[in-house]
Amino acid sequence: MGIEIDRDVCAGAGQCTRNVPDVFDQDDDDGLVVLLRQPAPEEEAVVRRAVSLCPSRALRLVAD
Repeated sequence: MGIEIDRDVCAGAGQCTRNVPDVFDQDDDDGLVVLLRQPAPEEEAVVRRAVSLCPSRALRLVAD
């Protein structure tokens, strides 16, 4: 499982960073999501939750 981000859609709500701060961060300049690293297999459940909580649907799960 991997993550793709569409920063053009991101609203900067920060739900992803609050749920998985080791994987997601927010850019200091514009507040938009930044992917720090692809999630480890054991993080799948929490990453799926973060993706589902994204109000702008800027995050997408992709198959490896």
